[in-house]
Amino acid sequence: MKAIEVPEIDGAYLFEPTPYADERGFFCRTFDADVIRAVGLDPAAFIQDSVSRSVRGVLRGLHLRSGAGEAKLVRCSHGAIFDVVVDLRPDSPTYRGVASFELSGETQVTLYIPAGCAHGFQALTETADTSYRIDRPHDPAEDVTIAFDDPELAIPWPLPVASMSRRDREAPTLDEALKQALKQRER
Repeated sequence: MKAIEVPEIDGAYLFEPTPYADERGFFCRTFDADVIRAVGLDPAAFIQDSVSRSVRGVLRGLHLRSGAGEAKLVRCSHGAIFDVVVDLRPDSPTYRGVASFELSGETQVTLYIPAGCAHGFQALTETADTSYRIDRPHDPAEDVTIAFDDPELAIPWPLPVASMSRRDREAPTLDEALKQALKQRER
């Protein structure tokens, strides 16, 4: 497994495994504490694992946590997704930078998203399973949602949106969401 820096998002990494394929299918390591540690991350910091299943065209996000934020490892374990990260850390050299990736079950690449970055994705295949490993317990009171179609971000989503949650559909613009996150921090 190798770590690849994401130039558009300071502190973000792609962890690319080495799959071993034969007539039965494939095998690969999707998490390696030594590789995580080698880029300065604490592998023991990740305390919750979750998975979502989406159908083609479903869009989830853009989601952010206020307060201390939330670092996460994201991997598409089955199917394929168009994954997006937006750097919303004011002191970051890549502040408001946007990066997108195709993650798939074929490659099993894992994306590390630093705390303070918004995240969203769209399912590209009939079924897409996405795994998340986060570094602190989820607190719904810290949830911030940003409009997926905010013109300032101009994210080139590859498919028409087939479905999304009400919260995502009614999400405020980036500027409004950042004001909301600031208010949540002040509480």
